[in-house]
Amino acid sequence: MRNLTPTAVVLQARAAWRYRGQERPPFAIEPGADQRSVWDFPRPPSIESVGAELRVEGSGEMIALTTRGRRVSETASAPTYYFPPEDVISKNLKQTGASYHCEWKGISNELALPSVRQPGWVLTAVYPEFAELSGWYAFYPQYVSCFIDAERVGAQPGGYYGGWVTADLVGPIKGLSGTESW
Repeated sequence: MRNLTPTAVVLQARAAWRYRGQERPPFAIEPGADQRSVWDFPRPPSIESVGAELRVEGSGEMIALTTRGRRVSETASAPTYYFPPEDVISKNLKQTGASYHCEWKGISNELALPSVRQPGWVLTAVYPEFAELSGWYAFYPQYVSCFIDAERVGAQPGGYYGGWVTADLVGPIKGLSGTESW
């Protein structure tokens, strides 16, 4: 695992985001008393410790289980939950060799299970702001069953992002066509 240095291209991509969590756009849903608006999340994204039990199941097995997870929250997106490598249980989980780049976190490698093509990813090279998540795993609720305590979470719209949609979130949430600049 290594740290990356942001290049001019990455810094330009980071600067291009219109919304940064300081104000909600006019189309944002006003949160109720027990709700959180994805429009109040910051950009750059924040990292928070999560004491709740995070659990991932798929292919007939427990894939990961932790009470030491991290939540990454970014403006307009459902939070993504990360698992320390020692709390990833599945011996069948393998890296595919495909990699992806996030202008905030860095480079991740795609994961696969025998019967699930892309259950998640592992951060393999990170920007300094995300150094604490180097080597940590995240999972897509659209491909595997993901839980926070007893709540089974939904998938962020659109199929690209790995955000975990919980009952307390209001949006609209980025992911569908036309929301790329949010």
